[in-house]
Amino acid sequence: MEKEKILFSSESVSEGHPDKVCDRIADAVLDECLKNDPDSHVACEVLGTNNYFLVAGEITSKSKIDVTKIVKDVLKEIGYDKEELICDYHTVVVDDKIKQQSPDINRGVNQTKPEDLGAGDQGMMFGYASNDTNNYMPLPIAIAHELVREATSLRHDGAFIGARPDMKSQVTIDYTNPNNLKIDTILMSIQHDPDINFEEFKKYVEENIMKKVAQKFNLNTDFKVLINPTGRFVLGGTAGDTGLTGRKIIVDTYGGSAEHGGGAFSGKDPSKVDRSGAYMARYIAKNLVAAGVADRLQVQLAYAIGVSRPISIGIKTYHSSKYSDEQILTVINKVFDTRPGMIIQNFSLKKPSFRYQDITNYGHVGRSDISLPWEKLDKVEEIKKLIKNI
Repeated sequence: MEKEKILFSSESVSEGHPDKVCDRIADAVLDECLKNDPDSHVACEVLGTNNYFLVAGEITSKSKIDVTKIVKDVLKEIGYDKEELICDYHTVVVDDKIKQQSPDINRGVNQTKPEDLGAGDQGMMFGYASNDTNNYMPLPIAIAHELVREATSLRHDGAFIGARPDMKSQVTIDYTNPNNLKIDTILMSIQHDPDINFEEFKKYVEENIMKKVAQKFNLNTDFKVLINPTGRFVLGGTAGDTGLTGRKIIVDTYGGSAEHGGGAFSGKDPSKVDRSGAYMARYIAKNLVAAGVADRLQVQLAYAIGVSRPISIGIKTYHSSKYSDEQILTVINKVFDTRPGMIIQNFSLKKPSFRYQDITNYGHVGRSDISLPWEKLDKVEEIKKLIKNI
């Protein structure tokens, strides 16, 4: 009897996916607010359908922002620049419904000292790291991101003839033999011009994207291939599906390999712990795994609105650590400051060295193309020294 395979799949989507277009617009609004007022409080939501975008939410900022220009600039950068795509930055209709943030929320998050800053809302956030990859990310989501990143890069360069902005990938990894991981299946759905030679298109995707990425990860190239399984994908973006902010939270994080608290990132300033708390949880998990504390580690932080310290810190090691949970929690409490104001200060989240809109695609965590403070491994040596003495 043939042994059942142990399989796990993760997906990613490109910058042209309708939900990701909305995420990017929301974070472009945040970027513009923070540019002239680092203390801006932003909670921005975007809906996109056809050539119409509704931008709503609550914002308190001294910055003057032109929402229509922001939407047009984002669409232009992505490549929604032709009438035939239906969504076109030249003619897009933008409905600005942004209003002032509630003073009740402001009261809890407007403390003068960073150490006293209360969380912008209640909730729980998860961070995760594993030894699957060099960057401590689960293998399926790492490959899935790289596939759509590569395809998008080739499209922008003009090398990927006939490709349009909306793309998806899905990767299935065979974990049956932990010492010999394999790619079982790669699925890609890529929006295209109506007059392409579909066989040549599929051949290009398999040879120049799928196999190229597999080789980059030193993995097999004899995987099962699925490309545009319905046979045609011309109508895409917000012309094909309505887009909304916050609908790709698993794509944004660990591809389903870890738990998720449910809070989205994009369009939120860092006082919202949905964002800053999740970044902190990743920072903790990554440094602990890099220090050899565990091979896989999940960290949960939970906060109450207006309260500076988390009400709980939880961990899960998946039986991959020689240390007890108590030992690991002691290290976390000694090494990491999980108060929202201190996270913001230590990561410079009000005056970031990056644009928030640039991390809306291909994951908010596990990035190697952008220098992100929560991806630094600057606590490893401290952890190693400390845990030996607990």
